[in-house]
Amino acid sequence: MTLHAGIVGLPNVGKSTLFNAITQAGAEAANYPFCTIDPNVGMVEVPDARLQILADMVHPKKIVPATVEFVDIAGLVKGASKGEGLGNKFLSHIREVDAIVHVVRCFEDENVIHVEGDVNPKRDIETIDLELVLADMESVEKRSERTSKLLKTGDKKAPIEVALLERLKEVFNQGKGARSLTYSVEEQEILKGFSLLTLKPVLYVANVSEKGLSTASDNPYVQQVKKIASEEGAEVVVVCAQIEAEISELEPDEKEGFLQDLGLEESGLDRLIRVAFHLLGLMTFFTAGPLEVKAWTIYQGTKAPRAAGTIHTDFEHGFIRAEVVAYKDFVEFNGMNGAKDKGLVRLEGKEYVMNDGDIVHFRFNV
Repeated sequence: MTLHAGIVGLPNVGKSTLFNAITQAGAEAANYPFCTIDPNVGMVEVPDARLQILADMVHPKKIVPATVEFVDIAGLVKGASKGEGLGNKFLSHIREVDAIVHVVRCFEDENVIHVEGDVNPKRDIETIDLELVLADMESVEKRSERTSKLLKTGDKKAPIEVALLERLKEVFNQGKGARSLTYSVEEQEILKGFSLLTLKPVLYVANVSEKGLSTASDNPYVQQVKKIASEEGAEVVVVCAQIEAEISELEPDEKEGFLQDLGLEESGLDRLIRVAFHLLGLMTFFTAGPLEVKAWTIYQGTKAPRAAGTIHTDFEHGFIRAEVVAYKDFVEFNGMNGAKDKGLVRLEGKEYVMNDGDIVHFRFNV
């Protein structure tokens, strides 16, 4: 399972620079609107120190980390929902991602043009949000037409869907997104077929200047973003995309020294990637053997058979039981055998709910 995160924002806020830093993919970054038309896509590893620790114990032939796929989507502008700036095309790209990484400009620079003429994070966020709401409103209205026809056929789910669509229209008319509502289990199932933009979880990235990185807590632009995120229950990561682009080109030992000079324990990108990974309630379990140490991505609350299915469908269909040891026990007692000697390796059945960091050997029969 790979999380697909779409990087969005107004033109010239630093999206492509950030994307380059994340993936080192060399996406074009230039000082003019709509530099990015077709989305750039890059896969990036999720930072996880546990992988190397396990590898040092097991000595596998290879290490396979969990990954996040970032999609650099072209800058949206006011009127995007009506086709301005090729908006409809860009909005369709957002529909295909699992989560939205909204980059917000929080720095002054007269050499970098702002499409609205000045820096104003609150206005910029509202501009993007409104376009997403308008696009969703159009989708809901089209859906309402189809659902009204179903209502006449006596379809049992149609009344629930009609009521849901009316609730969505009401909240959209208030300028709010679908995330602002709570839903029943039945409604959640119906919503899966809607592909609503404003239902996707959002992570805000406050892009500051190099000087602004050390004074982010006093940056009024950053505070605007944090206030909005707090009201939405969203997360904020503060980065300087330009510095992150420079860090991404350094060797690991150089990177550590550079971060120390900046007074940072880790790069903003490492934080961003980790937060993006957990944004959808994902977690990691490991398999560890002589061939490979690998991180596998599953949703929190996943039961053992479904987790086994991420390795191979045969593992899920023929699931017998899972041999499980917690990461801390595996490390403390020097591997599976040491953990077994201490009675810390468990045999779990089909109802076992996986924990983050579980090291597992699945038993199956096909």
